[in-house]
Amino acid sequence: MYLLGLDIGSSSIRASLLQVSDGVVVAQNFEPKDEMNIIAHRNGWAEQDPELWWNYVKLIIPKLIKDARIDKSVITAIGISYQMHGLVLVDKSKQIL
Repeated sequence: MYLLGLDIGSSSIRASLLQVSDGVVVAQNFEPKDEMNIIAHRNGWAEQDPELWWNYVKLIIPKLIKDARIDKSVITAIGISYQMHGLVLVDKSKQIL
């Protein structure tokens, strides 16, 4: 059994696969290799497109599974950490505003 950890940061998405039996990290990676863009329309403001985060998550997970040489069905849990003061607003259809 394996655990998948995702850290959704403002500069990158970091991910790790841990083997449950001994806690060994069997694969880890991050995307993008350069920092993600932060939009600042005013001093003290910071925005990012949440779709960008999701796209990097979808990119990194298959890489981890390939690097660890495991079947995705043996991942039994996913833990996610997120930016400290992040807020994602959605409309009634759950589309990002």
